[in-house]
Amino acid sequence: MAKEFRRIGVLTSGGDAPGMNAALRAVTRAALDKGVEVMGIFAGYEGLVHPNLKQFTARDVSNIISKGGTALYSARCLEFKEEEGMQKAIQTCKENQIDGIIAIGGDGTFRGATDLSVRGIPTIGIPATIDNDITSTEYSIGFDTAVNTVVELIDKLRDTCESHARCNVVEIMGRNAGWVALETGIATGASAIVINEVEFDEDKAIEQILEAKKNNKRNFIICIAEGVPAVLGDKLYSEKFAKRFEEKTGIETKFVRPAHILRGGTPTMRDRLLATQLGSEAVKLLLEGKSDLVVGIRDNKIVSTEISYALKLDRMYKGTLKDGDLDKFTNAQVAEMKAYCEKRNADLRKLYNIAYEMAH
Repeated sequence: MAKEFRRIGVLTSGGDAPGMNAALRAVTRAALDKGVEVMGIFAGYEGLVHPNLKQFTARDVSNIISKGGTALYSARCLEFKEEEGMQKAIQTCKENQIDGIIAIGGDGTFRGATDLSVRGIPTIGIPATIDNDITSTEYSIGFDTAVNTVVELIDKLRDTCESHARCNVVEIMGRNAGWVALETGIATGASAIVINEVEFDEDKAIEQILEAKKNNKRNFIICIAEGVPAVLGDKLYSEKFAKRFEEKTGIETKFVRPAHILRGGTPTMRDRLLATQLGSEAVKLLLEGKSDLVVGIRDNKIVSTEISYALKLDRMYKGTLKDGDLDKFTNAQVAEMKAYCEKRNADLRKLYNIAYEMAH
């Protein structure tokens, strides 16, 4: 089937994530290995609507596997959301003899990918977002690096907290998902973790921290997921929490927001490996004639999921389903979605319970 593809395009879209370059490298080299040319598309879908492309050789992706960010850059393209913009993108593909697209990014990227697919441009998505909020995959490219970045930061904060008997309240990126805050909190021994997915008992947490203080604990770390203030509609929630905590406990408390530091930096081995695996699989699927799929990893196996299924699964897990979203799916598929969401939620709560056990 590979002979039917003369040339494919590859783009990165949405927020940048460490490991995107490793995925770009994998896609390029996997395609070239099969005799298929590769066009790098700059600035996401913007580079298709307003042509900005370059034919890539193996050397164009040399020495980028260890670099953060994205060599293809990223940008929002509101024009692509309209039919006229999509048609411009399709025309760009035709004029440049691009037979298929591999799109690296998050859920917004995949919505664009499925728009291309239904209009005759075969497209495969690769999940890359530090938030790890793509429900169809257990891990997305960039998540492991982001977690390790925060771990290193909090380890340093803890040193000064110990010296001065302080608390640091750290608000951690992750959009509305709590995975980064949760896993970081466990890995750094946080005294409390606040995420959207699990109800937080502030008084009980404070009581537990005061008990630990009585037992001569000097330093305290509290991790708050970025999505908590976003969902509450109070951008200052974390800062207010830090002040409230200090007032209730008498423990000097500092507020820290690492913000976009999490998006940068050298990708970890795990992100490089995952990006390479997913990039290779995406090319394989595309050249086999597959389309409108997103690749991912579940139970330590590389898998693929229909994009429309993945997007609705995502909405189901996040509780944002709209009327009619599940109409095209069979009862068996809906039951499968529900079971998967329940398992993912159970896995998260199990981790949260472990975090609570450790907070003494």
